[in-house]
Amino acid sequence: MIVEVGIPKRRTLYCERNFDPACDRPYSTRTLEETALGGTEATVTRIADALGARVMQHNRESAEGRYLPPGATGDVAHLVVLRDPRPVRRLAASFPGARVYLWLHDLTRPGSKRGRRLAAAASALAELAVTIVCVSDFQRRQVEAVLQRAGAGPRVRAVTIYNPVDVAAEPGGSAVDPSKLVFFSSPNKGLAFTLDAFSAARRVIPGLHLSIGSPGYKSPRYAGVAAGRLAGIEWLGALPHARILTEVRSALCVFYPNFVLPETFGLVLAEAQAVGTPVITHDCGAVREILADPSQILPVTRAERRYERIARLLPSGARHRLAPWGDRLGVFTPYVERLLALRGAARPAPIADSRFRLNVVAQRWRTLFSGEWF
Repeated sequence: MIVEVGIPKRRTLYCERNFDPACDRPYSTRTLEETALGGTEATVTRIADALGARVMQHNRESAEGRYLPPGATGDVAHLVVLRDPRPVRRLAASFPGARVYLWLHDLTRPGSKRGRRLAAAASALAELAVTIVCVSDFQRRQVEAVLQRAGAGPRVRAVTIYNPVDVAAEPGGSAVDPSKLVFFSSPNKGLAFTLDAFSAARRVIPGLHLSIGSPGYKSPRYAGVAAGRLAGIEWLGALPHARILTEVRSALCVFYPNFVLPETFGLVLAEAQAVGTPVITHDCGAVREILADPSQILPVTRAERRYERIARLLPSGARHRLAPWGDRLGVFTPYVERLLALRGAARPAPIADSRFRLNVVAQRWRTLFSGEWF
């Protein structure tokens, strides 16, 4: 994908449609600026632009700068395949001489569907001496466990390179609305439980309102969330990145009590810190790795897990029947207490984490491509 000295070879990131269900339409830097874009796609555009890399997409019909339709690209020094190991052998054959990398963004637990895919491809990855790039140490430990069980051997290594946070995401001096909470993520990342927790908090703190946006590739109904309008809820839909940051800056906090689908990185959390907005979330997945402030992290309790297991069995729109039971068990008490503290004198003032700055992350990619890994 990249050569730093001499006559430069082509730089290529490859997004393969048949095995990349999240890449359902072409995207580019313009997409990130003008419309909604998921965290993985946003990360790809930032890294590609920072490195001067070229991105090939299965469903693109015409070139848009460095974003290309499938086809010949000339010499390729480094080939990065996104998300799925299954097409790696075929793509490597199309770019002979390129060093091959597999850039994973999703959970890859041993025994899971993605874990089984990775294990099944272990021999091919070893044959090609593929380097697997993970977005957190939490995710990398999952990947290494899968590789160890599959007997991949030392020819397949896994490294961690964090996702970048745009430096433009720094605090902008917006006035904070003490009644405003925001949730900006895919609805399958605990939105249904978030709405239950918000409704409980609103019963104690009248006037709270929650603004909800998502990348747009999964509707709220996907997560079992009723389509009806709930009190205090503002559905913003899919928003451009700059608009999301504007909403986050003015919020009391990012309200993200997600333990349903662990984050492999948690871009929304890192971006909230960069714009100076605290988070209420759970110690789940890579959260503690990304958030340095423990006051923004709640433990996951047995009562919360039990509540969610039962709620998932109910028909869509019937979760509210559990609310009195949840209140009696104190399921939602931690969120109410934390919100009351944030509305008082205990609201922290987060700052951007230098590990996630685009120039720092891009340099780690350059180091990886140079062969002088840290």
